[in-house]
Amino acid sequence: MEKPEKIFARDREWQGLTRFTGLPLGATRGAAALGVVSGRRRQGKSFLLQSLAEACGGMYFAATEATEAESLRLFNASLTRQTGVVADAPFRDWHEAVAHLFRSFRDRPAVVIIDEFPFLVRTSPALPSIIQRELGPGGAGQTSSARLVLCGSAMSVMGELLSGQAPLRGRASLELVIHPFGYRDSAAFWGITDPRLAVLVHAVVGGTPAYRYEFTQGDRPADLDDFAPWVIRTVLNPQTPLFREARYLLAEESAIRDPALYHSVLAAIASGNNTNGGIASFIGRKSDQITHPLNVLEDCALIGREPDLFRQGRSRYRIVEPLITFYEAIMRSRWAELEIHRAEQVWSATRETFLAQVVGPHFEALCRAFALDSGAELFGDQPGEVGSGAVSDPQRRTQIEVDVVALAPRQPNTARRIVSLGEAKWGETIGHHHLNRLTRARDLLSLRGYETGETVLTLYGGTGFTDELTAAAARDDRILLVDLDRLYRPL
Repeated sequence: MEKPEKIFARDREWQGLTRFTGLPLGATRGAAALGVVSGRRRQGKSFLLQSLAEACGGMYFAATEATEAESLRLFNASLTRQTGVVADAPFRDWHEAVAHLFRSFRDRPAVVIIDEFPFLVRTSPALPSIIQRELGPGGAGQTSSARLVLCGSAMSVMGELLSGQAPLRGRASLELVIHPFGYRDSAAFWGITDPRLAVLVHAVVGGTPAYRYEFTQGDRPADLDDFAPWVIRTVLNPQTPLFREARYLLAEESAIRDPALYHSVLAAIASGNNTNGGIASFIGRKSDQITHPLNVLEDCALIGREPDLFRQGRSRYRIVEPLITFYEAIMRSRWAELEIHRAEQVWSATRETFLAQVVGPHFEALCRAFALDSGAELFGDQPGEVGSGAVSDPQRRTQIEVDVVALAPRQPNTARRIVSLGEAKWGETIGHHHLNRLTRARDLLSLRGYETGETVLTLYGGTGFTDELTAAAARDDRILLVDLDRLYRPL
């Protein structure tokens, strides 16, 4: 099936879905197949799956927050509309409903999509086990041609469906996570061609598709001069849905039962306290007391844990959703003022905080994504791992923070090769002293046993480079300068 024109990007996702729905019967030994689609809210999962159902004539059922009895009635009605066959009697439970579903599709592959699946699991916890039983030996799924897709936004629930000893573990032929748009696709989706403006907008709303139209009424900054007015009239405006969205993202996760604690953890990360000890100190708790909230936020795909590539056992936490970072760093402490429409005063007072705590770290993350996507073109060698790391300098009794580290894939019995070490600066012109820091880090890592003979020293500049550094890079192919135009150049 060709991807409908109304779907922006999502080529890989569409290919994965169409491959799954078109599986020949022999691929599943003549039985039904199961697919699981997940992703945080507002990423366009429902839009994508509705388009799939329309394209192949499949069934799309969107569950609601309802009792089990009402959900069964709604599901029965949807199944009847799809097949034209009325069940002999109303479904008494999900045992009957799932078995009837599989028996309704026997002759050809038929797509059946159940969206918002966590709503059903909340009132019927045994539902995954029932599906597993019907897919297994002796179940109705063994003689069915249904391609059943379960979709949901509650990441803690969806993540558990196929993990560990979960009933559906090993049953899915498709596991698809719908991520936000990458920064290049996001700029194209917003229709922004100025890379500086694209970084600023992405630092606020990220790559979530719904924020482009539904949450901003199609409003976008016309140019750099319009960025601050755009922030004031959209995300800082209590009359727009975007204003409270960061709060709702936490409230919608059933695993988060103490919002105050979780907001404090997120505020710590947004302010730069991104280690376990730093977070604990910021919120006034012991380190072992924040392990659970950190795990919950990670399971909900609201934060990510990124290992320090040079210090084993050390890691840092990063907020995955830029809008939450913006809320915690800019909005949360000034909420009362924003609610009475003092957005101009708040933005004027917090603009430097925005540049330091929001845009700066976000730019570093974009540079790491760029190094991973474009590594082969940039360095002549595709990295096996990209992240950040701290290098100890015993002689100077300090730590050198390396923003972008690209490592070659591990090879047995050989030193780990460093493809590139990178420094990313958003608000200052990069000069020779930044290059010297990378050179020092490279030399120290070489003494520690890393292979650095071909390491490229890469400087990522949001503001530009000195003439002296530009001349040095022209003479040495192991010095690479990446500006905003290069960052946003299509692959």
